[in-house]
Amino acid sequence: MERNRWWPVVGCGLVVFMATLDTSIVAVALPAVERALGVRTAAAQWAVLGYLVPLVALSLPAGRWLDRTGPRAARVLATGGFTLSSLAAGLAPGLGALVAARVVQGAFAAVLFALVPAVTVRAVRPELAGRASALVMTLGPLGAVSGPVLGGLIVQAWGWPWIFYINVPAGLVVIAIALASLDRDALARPDRAFAAEALLLATAATALLLALSLSASRGPAWLALALAAVPPLAWWWRTQTSAPFRRLARFRPAAAPVAAIMLNALVISLVEFLAPFYLQRVLHLSPVDAAATILAMPAAMVAAGPVGGLLGDRWGTSRTAAAGAAVTTAGVLLLVPAGGDLGWRLAVVGAGTGLFAGPSFAMLMARAPSALQGTAGAAQSLARQLGFSLGPALATLAWAGTGYSVAGMRIAFGVAAVAGLAAVPLPWWAGRAPSLGSDTGGGVRERDALRSP
Repeated sequence: MERNRWWPVVGCGLVVFMATLDTSIVAVALPAVERALGVRTAAAQWAVLGYLVPLVALSLPAGRWLDRTGPRAARVLATGGFTLSSLAAGLAPGLGALVAARVVQGAFAAVLFALVPAVTVRAVRPELAGRASALVMTLGPLGAVSGPVLGGLIVQAWGWPWIFYINVPAGLVVIAIALASLDRDALARPDRAFAAEALLLATAATALLLALSLSASRGPAWLALALAAVPPLAWWWRTQTSAPFRRLARFRPAAAPVAAIMLNALVISLVEFLAPFYLQRVLHLSPVDAAATILAMPAAMVAAGPVGGLLGDRWGTSRTAAAGAAVTTAGVLLLVPAGGDLGWRLAVVGAGTGLFAGPSFAMLMARAPSALQGTAGAAQSLARQLGFSLGPALATLAWAGTGYSVAGMRIAFGVAAVAGLAAVPLPWWAGRAPSLGSDTGGGVRERDALRSP
């Protein structure tokens, strides 16, 4: 019997936490970056967008490349590039160098996110796929939610460059784990279509992320800029390079979990964005007390993650993921009245996400065809990043539409609740569909099929 290898799973968890943390931690450091580098807020925002654009744009091309290259060589290359670019970002003498380093960092992060799923599910036997996935994927939302808190503490204690320097020791650990625990393999060169595909998707990602960012800060009229993403996306959809993604999108057992993952990311990012404003402006808590209250969400997420993995392995991934989405939605519905203490309600949201994250991830990778494992991993990464970007933008639009009133906060939480409700049936729907053959996760697929009602 093939033995379980948990060290690659631990390495994947570190990768996901590092790369996700860097999507949110920099936003807290922007005021310090502005003062240190002598730039305006509009320019400093590119330190955030410079990371997100390649992360979104390269996810699918990276997944297609990973379908035919060695995971060990790819992980060492991507982790090394991410670590070096993190060091370069911390040492940046000006905004141009910082943004350039962030672009490179985001590009390597896209490869890491696409690589993690296949490595995780292949490191352990199928009956442990849920627990392995829970260990890894609980750290993704945890990185996004804890980023503002950790960022504030690091900037205050050591200065803004240290939000990048902390990636260096973690990256070296991940490289050491990959070299010691993964089989030696070869690195395939990207094909000729890689650059053209990346350019089309980068153009679309830039338009979409700028529209979301500007609409959040300057008003909803800027959402019209998102229309500029349509032509490059339409062009890419007609190319041969989009064929793996189109095949995956038409395959319900894989497409439904991807959609649920995006909706879950939207929900928790909206709640994480809006909760500090409510706690400080409505309840008049100090920043320290507000941060302590918000920590209830990631703490519950971490506590519920292993439970979700265990239930996924024993009860079935589709049922567990649907139950987790339902708990998350219940927590958000409790937030809609926006009254009194939010701590226990945020804990319910976090617990639901912890139950959902691992099983949804394991379900997707078990149902994706073996030839599309890299594409499936990239698709869930892209969905997660889009959800994390959409949440704050939708919260701002709903809140700003009422003159930044408490009623607007309730509307924004209501939007999150609707998104959560839409996610609940998707895992069950995927579990009811027949699954294509795959060389990973067969036991999980068979168990879900047998136990579906």
